[in-house]
Amino acid sequence: MITANDLREGMTIDIDGALYVVEEFQHVKRGRGGAFVRTRLKNLQTSQVLRKVFQPEEKIKDAFIEQKPAQYLYREGDNFYFMDLETFEEKVLHKDQLSQKAHFLKENMEVNLQIYEGKIVGIELPVFVEMEVKKAEPGVKGDTVGSATKLVTVESGYKLQVPIFIKEGDIIRIDTRSGEYVGKK
Repeated sequence: MITANDLREGMTIDIDGALYVVEEFQHVKRGRGGAFVRTRLKNLQTSQVLRKVFQPEEKIKDAFIEQKPAQYLYREGDNFYFMDLETFEEKVLHKDQLSQKAHFLKENMEVNLQIYEGKIVGIELPVFVEMEVKKAEPGVKGDTVGSATKLVTVESGYKLQVPIFIKEGDIIRIDTRSGEYVGKK
């Protein structure tokens, strides 16, 4: 157990059985009132952001997340299969455990399994992935005032906005944290 004063960015904590990563924290000391710690937390499973205020001496359960290297093998229905690169055991995760991260998985991609108290709670993807554009409408010329974009579908079925010069068959880079287009290979 740690106190709210011990919180730092990047720490993982357990609040009522849900795991959160501390994205921001701020120690606030008002003139007359008591001090408090204002935080911005991100849920590891759902990626929802929670803003929470703690009293400085409030006890919080510190969660140690173990990282194990693994390779994504394939998808069967709602289950995703991974191979632990140390023990060569096959691990299965349901799509609900992956949430938006499932859109960025490619076969044979190396990821890190996140393990808490012996149970897999999620995966950590590389920051950028390269995917082939499978479906793209032709770009409409004439919209040069702003940054013109169009909707495309990549090999995993994920849809995102890209510049109008991207066409089917192009390999594009996607930021897995935001799901946005980064560049063309």
